[in-house]
Amino acid sequence: MAHSLPPLPYPYNALEPHINEQIMTLHHQKHHQAYVTALNAAETNYVKAATPKERIALQAAIRFNGGGHINHSLFWTNLAPPASQGKGNGGVLREGKLKAAIDATFGSLDAFKKEFNATTAAIQGSGWGWLGYNPKAKTLEIVTTANQDPLLSHVPIIGVDIWEHAFYLQYLNVKVEYLNAIWNVINFDEAESRFVAATEGSKL
Repeated sequence: MAHSLPPLPYPYNALEPHINEQIMTLHHQKHHQAYVTALNAAETNYVKAATPKERIALQAAIRFNGGGHINHSLFWTNLAPPASQGKGNGGVLREGKLKAAIDATFGSLDAFKKEFNATTAAIQGSGWGWLGYNPKAKTLEIVTTANQDPLLSHVPIIGVDIWEHAFYLQYLNVKVEYLNAIWNVINFDEAESRFVAATEGSKL
């Protein structure tokens, strides 16, 4: 079954002023769509491949574009219109299991944001910053992945795209400003749901 581009759960301008409409439109319609199109093509060619060598040659494309599709599908639901603008619930971490775990692990939400931003800003080139749940250690951890590699070692709770296409048209090369701004549109309610499901053993 072919993969398709998931619709955004909000209008393209809903995250302004923190992420503008132009970025969201291009990011979703062009970049994410490109990953979906390339993934479908790679999987079709993989099925048709006649030799192990041909199948091995296609694995890099499946990993890159499949990861791009997985990561971005999570990313869109990871965001919400900002509460600070009276538009939605973005940026609000309510009392609950996730807040308690963040406070216990990092000391406070602000301390977590500071550590997350420092770790993610240090990525060389393109990649993703993650708050992940380690099912073996049963702890929240900040981790990064390169390029479009999906997070496989942890259950993703929050993911932030640090590819330039996610911020350059608005923040130019100042990644730190983008990382500071994105917390205003993080959907902590979605993150809470993912964390609860992860700690209760559900597969995400």
